[in-house]
Amino acid sequence: MTISARVFSPLDTPVWEQFVATANNGTIFHERKFLGYHPEGRFQDHSLLIEKSGKLKALFPAVEVQANEGRALVSHQGSSYGGIIVQRNFSFQESYDFVEVLCEYAIHTGFNRIQMTLPPAIYQHTVSNYLDFSLIKHGFTYKKRDVSSMLTMESTPEKNLERFAPSHRTAVRKAIKQGVTIRESDDWADFYALLKENLKIRHNVQPTHTLEELLQLKQLYPDKIKLFGAYWEDKLIAGVVNFSVNDDVVLAFYISHMEEYQHLRAVNLLFFEIISWCQEHAFKYLDFGIFTVNMEPNFGLGRFKENFGASGVFRDTFELDLTL
Repeated sequence: MTISARVFSPLDTPVWEQFVATANNGTIFHERKFLGYHPEGRFQDHSLLIEKSGKLKALFPAVEVQANEGRALVSHQGSSYGGIIVQRNFSFQESYDFVEVLCEYAIHTGFNRIQMTLPPAIYQHTVSNYLDFSLIKHGFTYKKRDVSSMLTMESTPEKNLERFAPSHRTAVRKAIKQGVTIRESDDWADFYALLKENLKIRHNVQPTHTLEELLQLKQLYPDKIKLFGAYWEDKLIAGVVNFSVNDDVVLAFYISHMEEYQHLRAVNLLFFEIISWCQEHAFKYLDFGIFTVNMEPNFGLGRFKENFGASGVFRDTFELDLTL
């Protein structure tokens, strides 16, 4: 049977969206609706459909990048995760063939390099390392292996709380006693101002999204993107923007709080309520996000997340130099 790769066309949108919805490792970050919200011209889309005897078998959301080392085919830069998106019943042979045809396509179309960031293993409905093996077998190497904190849901909020470190359980009770309340919020502008200030002070960077882009995404995904706020005396003092990325995983995409109210321990209560919400809505995991940047660990941030009962999973970025 013939396996081939071809470039995505807007006419492929319905079949692309349908494939992602039933894929083994599909997320909202792979949907054309998400990839397409970016302003025209920001990215040069070069997404691929991989077909076997004319039947769609895999997707590769990607962009074309011009760099000093030449032309690169890269996981879509408008998305947190990329990789090869596969069906739930894909085989080892298919994973090997998908990587092989991707490499052949890149060589024949003049690319010097391929780079992709895979979703962590918890994002798969059926956990498999077939693709990882196939990538390494074809010469890919790890460009970086960042660590993301993830929490597995327990059966009740009480059991989730039992997994907290004693200091975090005490902090939750303190926040409640001090009058902190948690609710789903529409105070996006207030949260964004808080987020922007915190990122500037702590890291001297801007948020990934503008406020307008964040509101646009909320409009595109009203049930999957939610802002949870911690309030004290009717003032927003902390917030978390959650992305329900598939049926199993909620990703805490943005986390921010007011330093002057840190003594109220609002963030601890906020995450307890978010974890309870995830458990109530039958999600399996909460992804707290990475605490390493380009493999440089933030030990304090990692410890803070561990105290909720979280552990680490890899967020791997693979790279292949096609000039060697």
